[in-house]
Amino acid sequence: LVPSTVQSSIAFTSMARGNVPAAICAGSFSSLVGIVLTPLLAAALLGSTGGGFSADSLLKIVLQLLVPFLAGQLLRRWIGGFVARHKKILGYVDRGSILLVVYTAFSEGMVQGIWHQVSPLRLGGLLAVEAVLLAVMLAVTWYGSKALRFGREDRIAIQFAGSKKSLASGLPMASVLFGAHASLAVLPLMLFHQMQLMVCAVIAKRRSRDPEPQSGKPFSQDPAAGSRISVGTGTRSG
Repeated sequence: LVPSTVQSSIAFTSMARGNVPAAICAGSFSSLVGIVLTPLLAAALLGSTGGGFSADSLLKIVLQLLVPFLAGQLLRRWIGGFVARHKKILGYVDRGSILLVVYTAFSEGMVQGIWHQVSPLRLGGLLAVEAVLLAVMLAVTWYGSKALRFGREDRIAIQFAGSKKSLASGLPMASVLFGAHASLAVLPLMLFHQMQLMVCAVIAKRRSRDPEPQSGKPFSQDPAAGSRISVGTGTRSG
């Protein structure tokens, strides 16, 4: 139920020479919709066992995820230049904050004895189920988009943005919805997140080695609009 990632979707799409603007839009749209949709779906599917979902819980999620996003958009006019000039340093802050979120979740799990509650056999079963789930989603997004006649660049964006789950969004949501049991509830997400990064990194690297299109034969073409995009040149003609 957790929304898609933004940063890793963009990074892998760019590495594989896919449609980066589409990956940005897809990841951002999923994150924004997930702020409201994820708690509602969790409440509907889990029912009375779904933890402490309420209007107050939804408000807390909005304050933690949506408000900072809106603040960044509103302040972009004044801080956009500063952020662009110090992108490298701020990138460490960005990744560091996510690392602290993950560290906090693992620490809470250790304090609550999460690894004693999950036997090695169940942990192995969980990893197997998640591997199958990831493989299915990677296949569906890649071959499904091909059946819908999307071009290569769009298929790459669809695959990477449509198969991943956001740990940065999922952990705050879980902490609100599950309270003291959040560390156990997000264990599948933490494992899936690491698995998806390793698998998608391999896929993106292989896609990056695809041969360049011949002259006059771009990767992506829209026959209805007659427009085409040439990868590597940054030009558009129609």
